[in-house]
Amino acid sequence: MDLNGKVVVVTGGARGIGKAISAAFAARGARLALLDLDPAVLETTRAEFAAAGVEVSAHALNVAKEEDVIAAFDDVLARHGRLDVLVNNAGIIKDALLVKVKDGAIVGKMTLAQWQAVIDVNLTGVFLCGREAAERMIKLGDGGAIINISSISKAGNAGQSNYSAAKAGVAAMAVTWAKELARFNIRAASIAPGFIRTDLLAGMPPEMLEKMTTPVPLKRLGLPEEVAQTAVYIAENDFFTGRSIDIDGGLRL
Repeated sequence: MDLNGKVVVVTGGARGIGKAISAAFAARGARLALLDLDPAVLETTRAEFAAAGVEVSAHALNVAKEEDVIAAFDDVLARHGRLDVLVNNAGIIKDALLVKVKDGAIVGKMTLAQWQAVIDVNLTGVFLCGREAAERMIKLGDGGAIINISSISKAGNAGQSNYSAAKAGVAAMAVTWAKELARFNIRAASIAPGFIRTDLLAGMPPEMLEKMTTPVPLKRLGLPEEVAQTAVYIAENDFFTGRSIDIDGGLRL
């Protein structure tokens, strides 16, 4: 896919990895539709891109709410007239052990609220955005690409029953969509980042960062721009579909 002039929707596009992904597509001449929850941060990011000469729109929504998602994708089409790439990046973390035991006694467990919040955003939100993007891509008849941001936690990570389940699910959905949508020239794939240097991780104490990077063969955190490069590669390579790319510095959980 030649990205020049194409319309790329990025959920969670106002900060962190999503913002880096948006910048990478803009550098290829794409037009941006940024979807995010916080209207203030969203507008700040939109203004930054616009000041750099990027054609960009901002759409505040909760990806877990069906009516919000439908309205946002209708708005994208109304403003831009096309939809070529969706990057499903929005996500949250609410970590907890399934059952927490101290001195032989059960002292806590993952709550249903913790489970449901992550499933709603990280799995249902990806489903809703993928569904609405696919519907519009089919109607437009120009093909397209859907890229789900998974995680190496898809293999299972202690303290992340909710997150691991959701990230395994979005990787599986990409495979399913690749099979279902290929006849419409719509490709689907996923990216599974490892530990990436976001604001959240960068603010951790040095000893915690060292503990995280020690098992990584490359001995460092990944960069948001490295995840973004991968998203651009998937979008541009018309023979890539139905697969996941791990961006983890060689780490295996």
